[in-house]
Amino acid sequence: MELAQILFVSKERSALDLPSIGELRDWQVETVACGWEALDRVHAGPGPDLVLLDLISDSSESLHTLSWLRRVRPDLPVLVLAGPDDAGRKREAIRLGAQDFLLHPLQAEQFETAIRRSFFYYTESSESEILNDEVEQIGADMFFVAAGPTMRKLRAQAELLAQVSAPLIILGENGSGKELAARLIHKLSVRSGFRFLRLNCATLPGDVLESEIFGSANGNGRTKLSKLEACQRGTLFLDEITEMPIGLQTKLLHAMRDGYFVRPGCDTRIGMDVRIVAATQVNIEQAIAERKLREDLYYRLSAFTMHVPALRQRKEEIPLLLAHFMNRLARRYSLPARSFSAAALEDCQRHSWPGNLRELERFVKRYLVMGDGGPSVASPQPDRDMVFWESYLPSEAQVELIAEAIEPQPSLAGLKSLVQSVKGETERKAIASALDQAGWNRKAAARLLQVSYRTLLYKIEQYGMSPPVPQFSYANGGSSCERGLPKGSKTAHRGWEKEHLKYLNETSRLQRTKIRVCNRCQTRCEHAAI
Repeated sequence: MELAQILFVSKERSALDLPSIGELRDWQVETVACGWEALDRVHAGPGPDLVLLDLISDSSESLHTLSWLRRVRPDLPVLVLAGPDDAGRKREAIRLGAQDFLLHPLQAEQFETAIRRSFFYYTESSESEILNDEVEQIGADMFFVAAGPTMRKLRAQAELLAQVSAPLIILGENGSGKELAARLIHKLSVRSGFRFLRLNCATLPGDVLESEIFGSANGNGRTKLSKLEACQRGTLFLDEITEMPIGLQTKLLHAMRDGYFVRPGCDTRIGMDVRIVAATQVNIEQAIAERKLREDLYYRLSAFTMHVPALRQRKEEIPLLLAHFMNRLARRYSLPARSFSAAALEDCQRHSWPGNLRELERFVKRYLVMGDGGPSVASPQPDRDMVFWESYLPSEAQVELIAEAIEPQPSLAGLKSLVQSVKGETERKAIASALDQAGWNRKAAARLLQVSYRTLLYKIEQYGMSPPVPQFSYANGGSSCERGLPKGSKTAHRGWEKEHLKYLNETSRLQRTKIRVCNRCQTRCEHAAI
């Protein structure tokens, strides 16, 4: 078997104990002195299988090299060798795409564990080719992964359907990837230069859904632009079409048949050049029998039909999908990618995945943070605090947390207790950061954290948080509480009172009270002639 090639980039060869490391049987280590030599090695021939960068000898050049490696070889695993006090440089390395850390002085066992964890995704050539060649980005954070014969066949079908502009209906279970398939068809079609808009028919009342699709007009001459107008020459994706009211289905059918529609509230005909792609997770025959879907609308939509199989019907793709989600989520949250244990992989193969890709992604997100210490694959409800931590923690706070948490790398059981112990402090820091950024405007902070206003109020009360008292200096440099202040101080204090009232108004309407706070003793006091 050919040995794996590891490229070590360091100005000081002694930083790595090459004699002992090189004796390990599964790989060979080559050392270069600078980043330019490393880039030459990467470009020449097959290149190394893994790169180890030394942050100790020259951190600035190593970080620059890491940035270039991520551009030219995004599939190449990169580790960094750092000292125990290099938290700042480790955070920056994570941001730039480093997969893991190794602490100096380096031990052979630590080195071997990190290398095997990194090679989990890259050593099998067939898997690597699939990850590189069959992952297609179709949105800001959306990817179509053809990780097996079933999905490669589906992608070939999408290429054929992209050549025509006829209506299309996509069938499949919830979370199986119907929207991804629709977006892929749009991207491959001649309409890709125009908008792709999505409407979920199950989440909107009938009148609101009608105004979204066809627009609206009132007596004041104001009109609301319809989705059919907004995506002219593009694609309109109607998810859960069977949840659309029957009357609205009739109106949609006429618009598709006639090539125009009339906005509610006016008489003007509006031409439409839009490809309609519908999707549903229910049985079509049953929906027609129960009068949830007009039969003639179905025939209009089903000129072409695509069926997206459930994840349990393509379990051979699960290992590659796990690797894809792990790499993508690690980059999104600026965390080092984690390898899956044999037990976790076995559980994933046994699980039926009723939530399909959406459930799989959520499991990987939990595993990225907690490893084997987190909820199992079959857990119906993840820990509520864990959901809050996953969903609302800002990226900067996550980076600080992981940089502190992995010095040195704990065991799986230790990682679970570590996450539990820092969870509350991490939430508090994240909330404090958002409140500071929003100037203690709690509604704005709730929007930054993507939580409800009531949830934020509960968390603020839970952690005993309160807005800071602003400090202002007097014009003459004084800060006396005595009556008979100098004239300049009185003027400055009046200005301070206005600014403080403005501060209170921005934080809460309930706090509009005139208070006077001494700049020296930070207590309420009465000043003369204010």
